[in-house]
Amino acid sequence: MEERKEAELHIEKYLSQVEAVHRENSISHLAYEREMAFFQSIKEGNIEETRRLFKPLEDEKMGVLSNDNLRNLKYHLIITVALLTRYCIEGGMEMEIAYNLSDIFIRNIDICKNPEEVKSLHLKIVEDYAERMHTICTANVYPKSIMVCIDYIYNHLHDKINLEDLAAEVSLSPSYLSRLFHREVGMTVKDYLLGKRIEAARNMLQYSDLSCMEIAIYLCFSSESHFIRVFRERTGYTPKKYRQKYFRSHWGREI
Repeated sequence: MEERKEAELHIEKYLSQVEAVHRENSISHLAYEREMAFFQSIKEGNIEETRRLFKPLEDEKMGVLSNDNLRNLKYHLIITVALLTRYCIEGGMEMEIAYNLSDIFIRNIDICKNPEEVKSLHLKIVEDYAERMHTICTANVYPKSIMVCIDYIYNHLHDKINLEDLAAEVSLSPSYLSRLFHREVGMTVKDYLLGKRIEAARNMLQYSDLSCMEIAIYLCFSSESHFIRVFRERTGYTPKKYRQKYFRSHWGREI
């Protein structure tokens, strides 16, 4: 018991020292919201967003897990792989495949001989997971024109999108595309687009500090009140209530 108390006191003392050094040198870890958004983008197979949020391992805000630079990078990449594995399982990747990939990547990390190899492997691992999840998330077999529209919507949720834009992308008339989309997807383009924007809004309410107005503007709703109304219709919650219930929660636990 005494040894345990002594160890706990030692940890608290060291923690205080580390926090003091970090404050003095203006060192902080990556924002929780940005980190969660990054993992969420991979889970959803959003390759463009994954690349936008990607941060090299030698970021100035990366924690120090070892005084040896190479070992420090390896530790961080192994942690990243562990988190990616669990997010991808949540997103629909088969558990055995996810864990086998994890084992393969960690063995590759282990044999890296210098920091450059670790950093190069980091990018390859992230892109591999994102591409696999993109395939899983778009597994429904649609005609090529519909898949082009779905990808366009996915990558332009923050832009104004109308039927004419989509029709131009696939060289079809708006009326024909409208009928084709409804037949293949089971809903109108407008309903599909709104659904995807509400999905994005849920993630932003859960993982960011953006205000309701900022989210409404970013996702191109006509007004904050319009966003609130559609969000409540689709989720059963107002954005405020949804954030109160789910903000920074993950794997069924609230933090």
